[in-house]
Amino acid sequence: MTWLRLAVANLGLSPLTSAVNVLLMSLGTASIVLLLLAGSQLSDTMSRDARGIDLVLGPTGSPVQLVLSAVYHADMPPGNIKLEEAQRWADDPRVEAAVPISLGDSHRGFRIVGTTAEFAELFGAGLATGRAWDAPLEAVVGSAVAQSAGLAPGSSFAGTHGFGDGGHGHEAHPYQVVGVLEPTGTVVDRLILTSLESVWDVHAPAASHAHEAGGDHEHGHEHDQGHDHDHGEHDADHDHAGEHDQDPDREITAMLLRYGSPMAAMTLPREINAAGTLQAAAPAMEVARILQLVGIGLDGLSAFAWMLILTAALSVFAALYGSLRARRGDLAILRCLGATRWELLVALLLEGLLLTLVGVALGFLAGHGAMEMLGGWLEESRGVALTGWTWIPAQTLLLFSLFGVGAIAAAIPAAQAYRTDVARTLAEG
Repeated sequence: MTWLRLAVANLGLSPLTSAVNVLLMSLGTASIVLLLLAGSQLSDTMSRDARGIDLVLGPTGSPVQLVLSAVYHADMPPGNIKLEEAQRWADDPRVEAAVPISLGDSHRGFRIVGTTAEFAELFGAGLATGRAWDAPLEAVVGSAVAQSAGLAPGSSFAGTHGFGDGGHGHEAHPYQVVGVLEPTGTVVDRLILTSLESVWDVHAPAASHAHEAGGDHEHGHEHDQGHDHDHGEHDADHDHAGEHDQDPDREITAMLLRYGSPMAAMTLPREINAAGTLQAAAPAMEVARILQLVGIGLDGLSAFAWMLILTAALSVFAALYGSLRARRGDLAILRCLGATRWELLVALLLEGLLLTLVGVALGFLAGHGAMEMLGGWLEESRGVALTGWTWIPAQTLLLFSLFGVGAIAAAIPAAQAYRTDVARTLAEG
């Protein structure tokens, strides 16, 4: 404890220099921690959300936009496709499961998804309370929607045209909440699920004019006679696209497919794209492309953060080396009082490691705190759930690397202290 107290006292002799060194180290550390947490969680979230979806059928255009809108619900849909045309591919024997989705409305920023009962199964989402919908204009909400919007079985709400807050409201067609899904940590937590008929019914009056994608995209759907039956007898398990509605003009936003065999991945997308009327986008490929682009940006930011850390290390080295030259007489006196060479070396190493320890500790706290605040903002504004209350393996490697950098920065001044010539130093006064 004597040498530790001495190291703390020596650092206190130059408080401004010590504070600058700690600040540089903490800024660099916080930046890298934030990038590691964001990159890791973003990659895990995107992979988890697309786990049960092998292929997305949609209108021709950007495959990235199609995947972002249909799988992650983070972009505007590129348009609509004919249900009948998509169903032909969904009935292909190479396809194990096909789930249609129809988008266009939202409630308080949460997207309303017209789909079938199989949609929740793609994400392993079971009911926490209530039941599944069994009639048009009944809805099941994700856990985040229920918490944020205050919805529960028995609640009612009206959808808003588009995905923002300024769209036209559908007060004439209120939804009745009949169930709440269990939390899954996936995109389904932030969605409102209902039947395809619900979306078609709400937009039936708009059949005479076109709407654009992402809030004004064309639904162009009419009321069909199939909705005149007793809704109480309608079974959600039979709510499959193509079975309950044979109108060739019916449209959906996309069709989510799961392969029945590995061979399908090699042949089906190519055949669909070759036909030219629909686009087939593989989420796994598009996610890899997105993460590669994100990774380039993260690598650049990481390089800048490491420059801050190296600057801090050089600053620590300069501070300790300058302090050593000013304290050569004191070190010589300590040798005369019985201190060994190794004790002087340890004393200088302790000073460098203390600066590193404080900087790294503050950096980790700041990085995790910034990630928690950023995650809260992203979840509220973009529906992306990130948290600072986690630890990833890369941080352990980072921790040891940072202490290694601190030790190297203090090594040369410590070695100089070890080689201090007592007689010569005292003779020079």
